[in-house]
Amino acid sequence: MTTDAHAITPRQSFWQGLRHGGPFVLIVGPFGVVFGVVATDAGLSLAQTMGFTIAVIAGAAQLTAVQLMTEHAPTVIVLVTALAVNLRMAMYSASLAPHIGAAPLWQRALIAYLMVDQAYATSILRYEQQPGLSLRAKVAYYFGVVSLICPVWYLGTLVGAMAGNQIPAGVPIGAAVPIAFIALIGPMLRTLAHVAAAMVSVVLALALSGLPYNLGLLVAALAAMATGALVETWQQRDAR
Repeated sequence: MTTDAHAITPRQSFWQGLRHGGPFVLIVGPFGVVFGVVATDAGLSLAQTMGFTIAVIAGAAQLTAVQLMTEHAPTVIVLVTALAVNLRMAMYSASLAPHIGAAPLWQRALIAYLMVDQAYATSILRYEQQPGLSLRAKVAYYFGVVSLICPVWYLGTLVGAMAGNQIPAGVPIGAAVPIAFIALIGPMLRTLAHVAAAMVSVVLALALSGLPYNLGLLVAALAAMATGALVETWQQRDAR
């Protein structure tokens, strides 16, 4: 028996989001620990590390920026590369706008601040499966998803920053990073455009891995987005 989406209250939607986002803490926590360790190893203080993670909340971009900083890359390279890695957030926002774009400004601002991969992937799937959800229920669901993810991210970073080199080398906390993105990206490869963009990004990232300052990652990200947009345009043209 399925529940009518129109009958789901914001309170019920929040708790559904909390349950659906809960399993992600098993990955987000170790991911945060990895960043905390890497940041302190790079010379950042505890306050700088926590300020970085609270202000940005973007694991991949944060790790990329810290790595480039340790390589003494020019500031402009650090900023441009981090922005390129995080450019997917703009696409996430555009995708969510039809669903929650009419929410009050303060809610949209908070959602923008709390925009993380796990919250987007879970929420957009929910909105597509239950288009009858009210605006308030959709917003409540999103906040439910991030209500555990973001605090665990902060806590994981704090643990990593404080523990640092005390974590045994045999503990594979670094595996949390690729696992987190594989778990997110796999279910989202639903169209030819998605698959083409993923393939281009992987091939170019590997082929250009020798470029200094991780510039290969920047080129791969831009080429992947262009490929996805081009394939989607071709598909729409064929459909017409």
